[in-house]
Order: sequence, then C-alpha cells, then structure tokens
Amino acid sequence: MSEINSDLNPSQSYDAQQVSEEIAEGSLPAPKVDVSADYEASKEFSVSEIDRADEGEKAAQAASAHAFEVHETEPTHAEAEPTGDPSDFRNMAKSINHDQSTAGNVDDDLIHKAIEKGQPSNHE
Repeated sequence: MSEINSDLNPSQSYDAQQVSEEIAEGSLPAPKVDVSADYEASKEFSVSEIDRADEGEKAAQAASAHAFEVHETEPTHAEAEPTGDPSDFRNMAKSINHDQSTAGNVDDDLIHKAIEKGQPSNHE
C-alpha cells in the first residue's frame, strides 16, 4: 500500500503536489525566497496611484468628512454655594430614596435614643 503524505494541502493542484514531492525527494531544488525583497516590493502595492497625488488627499477628506453638521460644545460651569448649614445636608440625605425594610438601617430617632442612653443600640 502507498503511504499518504498528510503534509500536503488537499486543495492544492496536482502540479503543486508533484513539485512538493520532487522537492522532498531532492530531484528538484527548493525555490529561494527572499522575504526582505518581497516585503519591499509589496510596499509598492500598498499605496494606490491616487494616493500618491493631491487627488488622493482630497478624496480621503471627502470620504471621511462628517455627514452632518457638528456643533462645538459649550462648556458648562456649575458651582455649589457653601451654606454652612448642616440641616441642608440632612435634608438632602433624607430625600434619597432608600429601603427602610432592610435590617441595619439607622434613622435620626434611633441615634437620638442611643445618645440619650449613652450606649449603642442593637437595632435588628
């Protein structure tokens, strides 16, 4: 039985298979590949003729131009005026919606009671 060479790509043509086998047997020399020269040659193909002219720059600007008018944003400046009144902060904190049903929530009345007793309260 003949042995199957699994290194060959099954999509290769018959001619490519024959060349691969001849190179493997040594009856045909392997082609010399100069990667550096190929890379330098490929650079010529990476830039089209239009990109080498002024028309290329104009075409690029037209292709990347905004489709809609974009307005500049105006900076906003907000300043918080200090009041020095702690009740303002307390009122703001009370306005925040929080779930009273969870254990461990402490309200102002509980703190006042704890201060009156002089010891921490076990609120559960």
